[in-house]
Amino acid sequence: MEPAILIITLACGMLVNRFGLPPLIGYLAAGFVLFLFGIDESSLPLLEQLANLGVTLLLFIIGLKLDVRSLFKAEVLAGSSLHLMASMLFFIPLLKILGVLGLEQLTGLELKQLGLLAFALSFSSTIFAVKVLEEKGDIKSLYGRITIGILIMQDIFAVAFLTISKGDVPSIWALGLLFLPLAKPIIYKIFDRVGHGELLVLFGLVMALVLGAGLFELVGLKPDLGALIIGILLAGHTKSSELAKSLFYFKELFLVAFFLTIGLNGLPSFSDIGLALLLVLIVPIKVALFLYLFTYFKLRSRTAVLTSINLGNYSEFGLIVAAVATSKGWLPPQWMIILAVALSLSFLVAVPFNAASNRLYQKFQSRLQKLERHPLHPEDRPIHIGNPRFLILGMGRIGSGAYDELTSKFDGEILGIEHKQELVDFHQAAGRNIVKGDASDTDFWEKLNMAPNLELVLLAMPHHIGNQFAVEQLKRLDYQGKLSAIVQYSEDALSLKDSGVHSVFNLYEAAGAGFVDHVVQELKSGKQHEADIAVDTSKL
Repeated sequence: MEPAILIITLACGMLVNRFGLPPLIGYLAAGFVLFLFGIDESSLPLLEQLANLGVTLLLFIIGLKLDVRSLFKAEVLAGSSLHLMASMLFFIPLLKILGVLGLEQLTGLELKQLGLLAFALSFSSTIFAVKVLEEKGDIKSLYGRITIGILIMQDIFAVAFLTISKGDVPSIWALGLLFLPLAKPIIYKIFDRVGHGELLVLFGLVMALVLGAGLFELVGLKPDLGALIIGILLAGHTKSSELAKSLFYFKELFLVAFFLTIGLNGLPSFSDIGLALLLVLIVPIKVALFLYLFTYFKLRSRTAVLTSINLGNYSEFGLIVAAVATSKGWLPPQWMIILAVALSLSFLVAVPFNAASNRLYQKFQSRLQKLERHPLHPEDRPIHIGNPRFLILGMGRIGSGAYDELTSKFDGEILGIEHKQELVDFHQAAGRNIVKGDASDTDFWEKLNMAPNLELVLLAMPHHIGNQFAVEQLKRLDYQGKLSAIVQYSEDALSLKDSGVHSVFNLYEAAGAGFVDHVVQELKSGKQHEADIAVDTSKL
């Protein structure tokens, strides 16, 4: 049956993906299909082990991407905590009322069990939200960063629950883990030497599964917590992002096993599907609560709306919490199936709402802006650029070189835009007129007050996608001036010219031409020098 398992899983994943939905819905469906063929979780012990590996690697990669400082921002730390508490205060009485009204799945559940369900339902999906942000190109936007911060805080809440649920008293040796940061220099030296190939992948697996999960389990702590902590420890390394990418498909593959195990627990009844539908109808309450909290923390209404809609679903971490609860007998097993169906249905609803989020905001903009609190969040205020004649997007070596060249002729009429704070500080210290902003981010253009006398925009960002996006946004703002761009590849030059860029400067071609000019000049000067020597010697 092993080939059939792979074929059915692949077919279901591809079918769902064709409709623009996350493949994990297909994997859940594949589990139900396999259950119809008489396969259950107990007959596939390897599947459960792979599922556990998937969860462990998921937490390790979350740790690798975690900027701890971002979690201490009020809108993230307080926002996620208050939303969790408010969600539980809302869900517990609601579930109790539904039980009193006669829903059999809720009848007779104790307060602790209702609390567990409310806790599981309070989470939003990390997988879904990140996929949406990546497709929109908004992963680095303010609302994207807030979304990721909220999700990481929720993941930390879930890991805390998983650790507590283990129930065992940690060994006294667990205190030794407090000295792990002292090993950081040694771990980083090994990290430096593993290169970029298969050794990097092996290093990541050893860190996540041995030093993280294995060591923490050895001293009586939850393995998943160990993977998260070691991931955080490695997050400051320059290759942490590369390591996360190298382990991405391992994590995705093992998580397929996790979603399959959910479906292998049994088929949902009609009443289970009905209850799942009812839970999906409650999702707008989660969205409204997020919207209120984000505007309370002085974010613009647009930022609050986009973030709230992106978080408007149920979560795979809710399933992980439910899996632990059912395995320990704290919840009836059927709740795994109900939550799996609710998760899938919430994704079905969330896809069109996320696609239309900007249109929804524009439609209700005047009403939503009434929720804003002033002064607005420092990172979410309008960007005033003054009235320059020349705008340079991207102040790396090329952008700053162009800035200095223009300054020699048009001093005081140039503005640079750069998203890296260290570069902004460097240029400002050097006396250059520069504003922090990310031109590859929709938020930047939404907050930008365009200069009325702008004549030329120079696109000097390192990535073609960012330059292309900036061209589209300038068109949307009805910019009538000239556009110039710096590219690395000829196909990028053609794409930008087709988009309306007036002049394109190919970095490598120009560098080659400049190099040849330099060599020719050297040759000419060399020959002239030889001729001068010949003249001098003839006089002797």
